[in-house]
Amino acid sequence: MSKKPRHLIKSIYTADPRAHVYEGKLYIFPSHDIESGVPQDDLGSHFDMKDYHVYSMEDPDGQVVDHGVALDIKNVPWAVKQMWSNDVACKDGKYYMYFPAKDEKGIFHIGVAVADKAEGPYKPMPEPMKGSFSIDISTFQEDDGTHYAYWGGIWGGQLQRYKTGKYEDNDDMRKPEEPAICAKVAKLSDDMLEFGEEPRDVVILDAYGEPLKTEDENRRFFEAPWMHKFNGKYYFSYSTGNTHLLCYAEGDNPYGPFTYKGVIMTPVVGWTTHHSIVEYKGKWYLFHHDSKVSGGKTWLRSMKVIDLNIREDGTIETVDGNADE
Repeated sequence: MSKKPRHLIKSIYTADPRAHVYEGKLYIFPSHDIESGVPQDDLGSHFDMKDYHVYSMEDPDGQVVDHGVALDIKNVPWAVKQMWSNDVACKDGKYYMYFPAKDEKGIFHIGVAVADKAEGPYKPMPEPMKGSFSIDISTFQEDDGTHYAYWGGIWGGQLQRYKTGKYEDNDDMRKPEEPAICAKVAKLSDDMLEFGEEPRDVVILDAYGEPLKTEDENRRFFEAPWMHKFNGKYYFSYSTGNTHLLCYAEGDNPYGPFTYKGVIMTPVVGWTTHHSIVEYKGKWYLFHHDSKVSGGKTWLRSMKVIDLNIREDGTIETVDGNADE
């Protein structure tokens, strides 16, 4: 594949692609954008997605298979609206889909649904994960088989409502000079249905070992956390949100702290940027999205893939988010 990006699906709108290698194939788990008719606002109310499709491919240049609807909000007893970015982990031949949605009080929680195949269909648990909150959950499997969850998003993702460790109906951010709000990480339980421990902060440090500040909007975490491993190092990547960058930080273990290293991708067409990074058949790929197919409508996005160059020294070559196909 060339360095040019490729839109994977144009028949429907898909965003926030989380990619994994299962059963020798690439499986992609995106959200499904629709014209909801909800007015646009800074909290993302217009992103009112209602189901998930699952896609697979055996070659990043080849055919993309749409396996259809894997989970619909009408089958999730506790969920009312806004099924945002999801991810899927595999353990002992079972597949576990983790997804955020709002309950009847308008509060985001994270649900789990289980399937016998990566493409589903997925059967949801009747209640969300205990103690779950916010959005954009992703999963990472360590070499010893331990599974970790990373999650969080500020503004519409409500992470700022947990500044004190418990929910408060308060969307104020921390002061500009204070440490930035962090993504969260926790091991998953043995049965993959709950957090196996209390969530911890994913702390990102600057080159001097100090936590990034709230005012550092070009580097601090906003949403879309992802973890991958390269040459024994752990790479935490994420979106800066309102500055529209994908950035990465490096650490020595899945919990961090992580030291900021640079920009993975410059801004795309559309407000959001959200991604995953995966190795497949000896090459690294960046899955992401933009709004080019919809003519720039930020709530109607289309997922893409492009080669990612991770250099021998572990640094990542920056991708032009606005490159032509």
